[in-house]
Amino acid sequence: MGFPWIGETMEFFKSQRKNRLFEDFVEPRITKYGKIFKTRLMGWPTIVVNGAEANKFFLANEFKVVVSSWPSTSVELMGKNSIMEKQGDRHRCLRGFIASSLNSAGLEALVPKICNSVELHLQKYWNNNKNSINTISLYNSTKVLTFTIVFECLLGIKANSGIFTTFEKILDGVFALALSFPGFRFYKAKKARKAVEKFLVEVVREKRKKMEEGLEKEEEGMLLDQLLRGMIRGEISEEEVIDNVVLLVFAAHDTTSFAIAMTFKMLAQHPHSLSLLLQEHIEIMKQKKPLERITLEDTKKMKYTWQVARESMRLFPPIFGSFRKAITDINYGGFTIPRGWKVLWTTHGTHYNQQYFEDPLSFNPSRFEEEIPPYVYLPFGGGPRLCAGYQLAKLNILIFVHYAVTGYEWSLIYPDEQITMDPLPFPAHGMPIRVSSKYRERCD
Repeated sequence: MGFPWIGETMEFFKSQRKNRLFEDFVEPRITKYGKIFKTRLMGWPTIVVNGAEANKFFLANEFKVVVSSWPSTSVELMGKNSIMEKQGDRHRCLRGFIASSLNSAGLEALVPKICNSVELHLQKYWNNNKNSINTISLYNSTKVLTFTIVFECLLGIKANSGIFTTFEKILDGVFALALSFPGFRFYKAKKARKAVEKFLVEVVREKRKKMEEGLEKEEEGMLLDQLLRGMIRGEISEEEVIDNVVLLVFAAHDTTSFAIAMTFKMLAQHPHSLSLLLQEHIEIMKQKKPLERITLEDTKKMKYTWQVARESMRLFPPIFGSFRKAITDINYGGFTIPRGWKVLWTTHGTHYNQQYFEDPLSFNPSRFEEEIPPYVYLPFGGGPRLCAGYQLAKLNILIFVHYAVTGYEWSLIYPDEQITMDPLPFPAHGMPIRVSSKYRERCD
């Protein structure tokens, strides 16, 4: 359990910063103690579990034997009325609003909006000088893109650089120490949260007024419209709308950007996979008229592209895992986990396991041609708290890859760039790449 109160927290954070949390902290303890072991992290006695059976038990039994457990700073910045803090029926109600905007009709309506955002993004960041090769930060620029897509395509709120910068300050403090003094990350994040809240309250009240007066029609796939209809019917409060908008931006922001960056990293390092992927997109383009945008049906044809993205997320999961808290004494694996103790499950416990993936450290997209057993592959979590925006993230990745690989040549500046964590993973240098338009000469 380590030292009193602090336990093994320092070793945990040290390995986390090097993006070797599994290799340097979890794996040595599995070797010594087994797939389930106890430690003390951030003041809490914690059980670390590994393997598909453990994932299934603790993720599928959410609300029954465990509940999601977030740091107090995360709760304060995301909001106590977001779905990450809601349990049982209230969680299902709020999740239902998100699911209803991401159903088949909603996704079909979202695709052209996402295509437009991606095209504008590439023109601005990848194609701003047609006569030369540009250097851009892939990770940082796609953070702007994913923010724009959530704000404008899913929520229908006009984004600007100011609100993006303010949101960045909030996200920077989500896992920071709870030091509410000038100069500290959490203090800055709280100020940013108040500014964002003020902005969102004005947007929500103005849009609600227009809806009630019949001046604005509800759009298919527009989540904010769904939430406001729920407000008008008395099913959801204004605080719940605000908190869940903030949470959605957080959930979609760094994780999707990191998934895109790792997909491009793997494609750069495996030219054969890039060739197969590009051919898939060329075949899709052959069926389209000049300048015709792709559709939801076209994204369903991107099977190999999704295999590449899935394999990239297996090797580089956007989340390491997450904490749960026991709400009753739990008998599991021959042990009793006392009520109030934390439980940490990890993606790497299955993603890097020879039992589930042959030669697990190699890049092999074709492994996803076969069905993966439940609770083995978990880049989006699992159980009742499976990422509600999973389908939106998938569309973001597929559509961005389509326009990037068909329109541009690109290469990594740092092929062996390190991945660090704070606490979410990110490329240490922002993944700078050299890009040039495939149509440069034609444009000239």
